[in-house]
Amino acid sequence: MKSFKFLVGLVAVSVFSSCNFTEDMYINNDGTGKFSVAMDASSLMAMAGKEVEKNPEANKVIDSTFSFKTLLATKKDSISKLPKEEQERLKKLENYTMSMKMNAKEGQMLFTMAADFKNVTEIEDAMSSMSNITSTNGIDQSNPLAKAGGLPNNNSKLKYSYNGKKFSRKAILLPKKDVENDSLGEAYNMIYESSTYTVKYHFPKKIKKVSAAGAVISDDKKSVTIEFPFMDYMKEPEKLNFEVEFE
Repeated sequence: MKSFKFLVGLVAVSVFSSCNFTEDMYINNDGTGKFSVAMDASSLMAMAGKEVEKNPEANKVIDSTFSFKTLLATKKDSISKLPKEEQERLKKLENYTMSMKMNAKEGQMLFTMAADFKNVTEIEDAMSSMSNITSTNGIDQSNPLAKAGGLPNNNSKLKYSYNGKKFSRKAILLPKKDVENDSLGEAYNMIYESSTYTVKYHFPKKIKKVSAAGAVISDDKKSVTIEFPFMDYMKEPEKLNFEVEFE
């Protein structure tokens, strides 16, 4: 965690590099599908240059994938001591896998969480859990997700729905909570201001229309891509709300 924060702080202050977050979803005819959310901070790693080489931990080459089911089983004793609410939140991540690729020489820094789902509503709680996992004492700071910093918490809960005729993505704002002062808060904001949050959704039916401005529909009309400023995701997540109607 220290090595990642060192890298983020250094680059944010010096070059204001960016990270790109991508939410990718494939929905089948029966409503099942695949979902992933990825953070690509390769430009941040590339910009850090020789400074990273001075930090042995940050300079390690990492290419690993693990399942949360395995991680939670390993940490079951410490997790059992957590409040029941936190235990249930972590359990919702059991079907997810986490992959991390970091290579300073090649300028690569990529984190991806992915899972299959039986219904799009399964994603809702998992997204919330991703935003809070690094604050959970049952998951120590040596695991890859903690090093990645987790998915930034925008104080909202996502709601997805799909019934074959319409698909919707809706963020619901939650009551604000007190947040501990973070010495890297300003540095993170500098990165976020130049970052993007992209959604790429793929459907089994042809799209008739999308309510979001700037939506790009594929040639076969079965996929849509929308890019948002990351600060909208963080400060006004409801701006990422939209509906898709099918033919």
